[in-house]
Amino acid sequence: MKGTREDIRKMAALQVTLLICMLYLNPVHAVDWMANYMDGMIEQISRYGLQQFPEKAAGRMSYHRQLACPDTSPSPLTPTTADRVKPADVKIVAALGDSLTTAIGANATNVLQLPTEYRQFSWSIGGYGNISDVITLPNILKIFNPDLVGFAKRSTLTYRPAELEATGLNLAKTGANSYLFPEQTRHLIDTLKTLPGINYEEDWKVITIFIGANDLCDYCKNKTLFSVETFISSVTESLDMMQKELPRSIVNVVQLLQIYKLRQVNDNSLGCILQRSFCACVVKPKENSPELLEVMDQNRQFQEKLEDLIVKSRRYDGKRDFAVVLQPFLQHVEPAIDQSGQIDYSFFTPDCFHLTIKGHEQMAKALWNNMLQPVGKKSLLERFSDDIEPLCPSEDHPYIYTRKPEDTEGRGDTEDERNVDGASSVPVGSRLLTALCLITLIALPGASS
Repeated sequence: MKGTREDIRKMAALQVTLLICMLYLNPVHAVDWMANYMDGMIEQISRYGLQQFPEKAAGRMSYHRQLACPDTSPSPLTPTTADRVKPADVKIVAALGDSLTTAIGANATNVLQLPTEYRQFSWSIGGYGNISDVITLPNILKIFNPDLVGFAKRSTLTYRPAELEATGLNLAKTGANSYLFPEQTRHLIDTLKTLPGINYEEDWKVITIFIGANDLCDYCKNKTLFSVETFISSVTESLDMMQKELPRSIVNVVQLLQIYKLRQVNDNSLGCILQRSFCACVVKPKENSPELLEVMDQNRQFQEKLEDLIVKSRRYDGKRDFAVVLQPFLQHVEPAIDQSGQIDYSFFTPDCFHLTIKGHEQMAKALWNNMLQPVGKKSLLERFSDDIEPLCPSEDHPYIYTRKPEDTEGRGDTEDERNVDGASSVPVGSRLLTALCLITLIALPGASS
């Protein structure tokens, strides 16, 4: 009788597996990034099984002390210019970008959990608990304004549409390239205009942007579509759109890191196979090869042109209730190291590329400090593992730092059309189906024996 029960249990498990496979036979579409990511997951799991990395979970993190600032009060009257906004004046937070902002895999302990977007822990827009639970920009701002809105509340799945209740105003998309960034921007503006419970015209907003890393990861696949020219054109169009339509807004544009330095984050472990799947143009070239040197040069140009657009051109200094600020803390950052001087993998997810919650907290603290530092005097991270002490607004300047608006109104022309021929969207349903079926079969009784 015991054997019969075991057979029934196995049969039930097989039926569940079959049901999962049938459910995912429906077509699922995403960008090449997701298809490549799934390919890497399938390869990693089929070769080595489902590895566990429990040390990367949030439960292993230490307790966070409260940030105690002497002045957490709002302005006596709602400010009308962007250079006089105190942290407590901010009512709404939002974020746009790619997988660094969706926080893909941030709390994952195995590769199966990597497609989960832990948006509630995201450095720039996560709102899980408070600063004692996890350090994010919204959780810092909650100290000044407990009624803050817009932060992400729950996890989402990369390959499934997400509801606003879960994402909040974290409208970033995993795998996003910059040529599609104006679509994200349009989505944010339209969402804000109809969002219940806010005053679109009167409420001050802080919007944080990080975009461009995937362009470098994909550069060798289409050197026109993922060029610095396309990147700057897309960012310009998006910021112009915001300047024209978003009242009372401060926009943080976070400078790109030198992404090729992440090549160091490879201990030849099994999870690092995934790097080669979704960032091939950066990871695959040999050291000092012409291909790698070209990507490195593009990386530098991305940084330089972004600075030219935001800082040097003064394009966004003409509207009194709107500011764009380049936050440079990532500009030269090196990967985290431990006390022995080796790469500290506790900052990186099992794919050896994205950041764990530990890494997201570093990003949040560095961004916050940059927001309280004047242009030209903003601190730069040397390493992700640097000790970062969150600042308090100073007594003589209790405001978020922006450029003082010019007296003249106006802005530059916006390029209305951009050729994006060659953009591709490929079905990943078959890859997802294969991965899920393979994972479930591995988990069945006797599968590993």
